[in-house]
Amino acid sequence: MMKNWQAMLMTGLVSAIPVAALAASPPPDSAAARQEAERLNSLPPIAPPNAVHVDHSGRKEKGRGSFYAPHFANRKMADGNRMNPNSNMAASKTLPLGSVAKVTNLDNDKTATVKIEDRGPYVNGRVVDLAPKVAGELNMKEKGTAPVEVKPVTLPQPDGSVKIGAGAAGSSQQEIQQAVTVTRELTAPKVAETAER
Repeated sequence: MMKNWQAMLMTGLVSAIPVAALAASPPPDSAAARQEAERLNSLPPIAPPNAVHVDHSGRKEKGRGSFYAPHFANRKMADGNRMNPNSNMAASKTLPLGSVAKVTNLDNDKTATVKIEDRGPYVNGRVVDLAPKVAGELNMKEKGTAPVEVKPVTLPQPDGSVKIGAGAAGSSQQEIQQAVTVTRELTAPKVAETAER
């Protein structure tokens, strides 16, 4: 028999799961998924949160973007990989780890595609931290920050499926398929390396 605190904990855990996360996402290559991406893209951006709050909805987000300082190179990220300043990785407080997103610098309309592999940035109003390589592609390095829009192309879902988001609305089928492949690779269970003989 469950004790009251156990029942309350279970109720809290179950109610914390968003209803949308429980509904099955249509396959990423389906017409229904494309229509959902168009719908998500037409919605206004969500406001940047002040704390980590993972959002599986696929909605776009507006705020300020920044980039990793040099001393973060080779540090372990939230997904367990090492930060490579010459990669296309990024950190987000809202997108699930393993998501692929398009980040647009709203000052110059330059866009880059990134893989979400870390958590942060931990500064109010900021929505994404970028690898220095990506910041260079978006011409952000001189100012250090820029207004950005982050549109998820693919997002891993709690049930193991992959959902396409607002960023898929302006993407080719090939871009979407590549993003689905990357998301599946990033979220696949890690195989333990065998010990050296």
